[in-house]
Amino acid sequence: MSGIDGKVVAITGAGSGIGEAAALLLAERGARLVLGGRRTERLAELVARIEKAGGTAVQTRTDVTRRDDLHNLVALAGERFGRLDVLVGNAGLGTISPLDDLRVDEWDRMIDVNVKGVLHGIGAALPVFRAQGTGHFIAIASTAAFRVVPAMAVYAGTKFAVRAIHEGLRQEAGDSLRVTTVSPGAVGTAFAEASTNPRVRARITEMRDRIAIPPEAIARAIAFAIEQPATVDVNEIVVRPTAQS
Repeated sequence: MSGIDGKVVAITGAGSGIGEAAALLLAERGARLVLGGRRTERLAELVARIEKAGGTAVQTRTDVTRRDDLHNLVALAGERFGRLDVLVGNAGLGTISPLDDLRVDEWDRMIDVNVKGVLHGIGAALPVFRAQGTGHFIAIASTAAFRVVPAMAVYAGTKFAVRAIHEGLRQEAGDSLRVTTVSPGAVGTAFAEASTNPRVRARITEMRDRIAIPPEAIARAIAFAIEQPATVDVNEIVVRPTAQS
């Protein structure tokens, strides 16, 4: 199956930012969506917008740090649409701070969301994809997976891990599954708000307001990977502002 029309796509972190933009674009192109996120009221509003525009979507509360929530997300796709074609692992956390801040609880949370969340999605969807004989994993990493800068050591570590896990998955996937990693640069989302270090938060906010690209740019990259023929596997997409060094 190539193209987007009719495909069943599950998205984590769908309530805002890149996840929301991807949901709207894919629904417009005919995908049937299973939306996961922690803020169920945001998901309900998004489902209503999609349905009002003639699209199809369902939603369920999904905390990617909980294995059962990912299994429930995948199961919902099967119950409502009979299959799952694409899992977009978009949920992420960027509590950016220098290592000297010793915000160990925040480090743990980033690892739980950014790394374990991707693994939980793989654990839930891989058996389904194997049984179907087809499936597509898409994970949202970051340009921080290519370049480490001060205050981003732990965050970058989690995104390096996502790229490594997805590359291993690609090599093990065989000729029936597809694996894509999308690495955004500065995007106009609420990413900066997660940082509890005021100076870091101000610096990220200033950069975002000056050069960030809209989340729709990342949504188009996701759509590009999905719409390729089944024999074409787009493994890595890096999308950053032209002005970003």
